[in-house]
Amino acid sequence: MYDLTALRERLRTQRPVPWDQLPDFSLYMDQVLSYMDRQVIRFDEDDGLTAAMVNNYTKSGLVPRAEGKKYNRDHLAYLTAICVLKRVMSTRDMDLLIREELQGDRPISDGYAVFCGSLNKALNAVADEMEDRTGEEELADAAIHFALMSYAAGVASSRYVTLLRQRQEAREEAASAAHAKSKERAKKEKEKD
Repeated sequence: MYDLTALRERLRTQRPVPWDQLPDFSLYMDQVLSYMDRQVIRFDEDDGLTAAMVNNYTKSGLVPRAEGKKYNRDHLAYLTAICVLKRVMSTRDMDLLIREELQGDRPISDGYAVFCGSLNKALNAVADEMEDRTGEEELADAAIHFALMSYAAGVASSRYVTLLRQRQEAREEAASAAHAKSKERAKKEKEKD
């Protein structure tokens, strides 16, 4: 049986590095992939980040384009968020959240700090929940418990994403209406001349 104590310890201690500890120099793709293995909790070789995945995330706009063939601190922040979120949400929802969290009005460093803070709380909460579920005879019960917690958190996350999407669409509609009004005024002004 897998040592649940070791898992609890990893949940309590393994964290993405803070913004100021991300490399402040550019990395090549193989260095990025190696670095990302240390940023997130992984157990299988099959669940790691690949060059093809990075390229797909870049093509879809989730990650900014590399500068030449090099990736900087911003890229590492985006990829850290993606590696965590891809396990629990669609690319479309990730795109919305990453744009809000990392590309909003605040600097990427601030959005990354908020992301890391939330991740820290979530990992600690699960580690705390595991304290009461250590017996081998309770493996199925514990697995169901955590699956149900994931379900409940997923329902809440989905609703928040829907509300964010509605807010974004309302802003876009307002901007489009304001632009149309501005064009109409300009047209009327031109007709007066």
